[in-house]
Amino acid sequence: MSRLNELISSLCPRGVEFKTLGEVATIERGRRVTRKELPTDGKFFVFQNSLEPLGRIDRYNYSGNTVFVIGAGAAGEVGYSFDNFWAADDCYPIVCGDNLDSRYIYHFLLSKQSYIISKVRKASVPRLSRQVIENIIIPLPPLEVQQEIVNILDKFTKLEAELEAELEAELEARKKQYEFYRDRLFPSMKDDNIEWVELGNVAAVTKLAGFEFTKYVTYSETGNIIALRGLNVKDGHLILDNVKYIDNSDLSMLNRSKLFINDMLFTYVGTVGQVALIDENDKYYLAPNVARVRINSQDYYPKYVMYYCLTKKFEQEQISKLLQASSMKNIPMEKIRKFKIPVVPLATQQKIVDVLDKFNSLCSDLTAGLPAEINARRRQYEYYRDKLLSFEDVS
Repeated sequence: MSRLNELISSLCPRGVEFKTLGEVATIERGRRVTRKELPTDGKFFVFQNSLEPLGRIDRYNYSGNTVFVIGAGAAGEVGYSFDNFWAADDCYPIVCGDNLDSRYIYHFLLSKQSYIISKVRKASVPRLSRQVIENIIIPLPPLEVQQEIVNILDKFTKLEAELEAELEAELEARKKQYEFYRDRLFPSMKDDNIEWVELGNVAAVTKLAGFEFTKYVTYSETGNIIALRGLNVKDGHLILDNVKYIDNSDLSMLNRSKLFINDMLFTYVGTVGQVALIDENDKYYLAPNVARVRINSQDYYPKYVMYYCLTKKFEQEQISKLLQASSMKNIPMEKIRKFKIPVVPLATQQKIVDVLDKFNSLCSDLTAGLPAEINARRRQYEYYRDKLLSFEDVS
């Protein structure tokens, strides 16, 4: 940092000029290619509508060390290629002059990522106008200052990436450990010493009827009451980054599908066997293809049942044997009610739940454990990036 401070004091002590990116660089548009033109042994990556390369090709239209912005599909994502590459027609490469460092532009555009994304036109295919990029106002310190900022941020990014890789490897190891203990804590149906009970004998299992959905349910993009679909249920958790609201529905006719705390969800069409527990009253209803399992026996904890349904033993010994063959995998309600649950004392159930809760929290809770550490490192990089890219306007 001391070298950067020295450069700023020497080269731009009173501030720097601010200009639109279009005034100091050329935002171009790539050239279309088809998949037929992409040989499997091509040397150069092709970027089209995502930072994930479309494929490879045997020629390139932009040299390495070029920043680019995706204009359609994953519109607004900012990329950088150190190597020569092919920019297709939904990719906006940015060609910099001699007084502008392309890597500096890359870091600066990352700091404006939220703004860029907010300007994406929502349609069947999201699109970003080239003019949005051209009109972004950017500080223009001397080239030496730009390069020193790049040097600092690249080192920080490398350290952050290395630490993140280590943390993610540790997280993956913890997940495997969690899955190992989860499977070891529950018996197999091959064990003759274990008593089993049918799920339908200890729980009420139901679903949203088709006529209820077509007659009484109205989806909207905003609201407070959420209809939980299959994509909202995964690995024992509610995933709420893509939801449909039903505040405008006739809720008085949907009492059967209203969900309460400790109701278990079970996906029975498509990705069969995903489960999660409801954690809040007066907020959720069933959507199609998701069953509600409401434990009505005092001899079973809902979370114990959920954890058993997450085991490989349950998937292999019960779900896989009951799947119906059709255009889409499914299990009917009567077969879900026939699932068997291992009978163990409540005290043992609680011990199992306590152990698995600790592993689950460590692996999944974004406010604690390793995921929080990963997020903290990302925020730290963003903080220093924004500080380094802040300048006084000399005008």
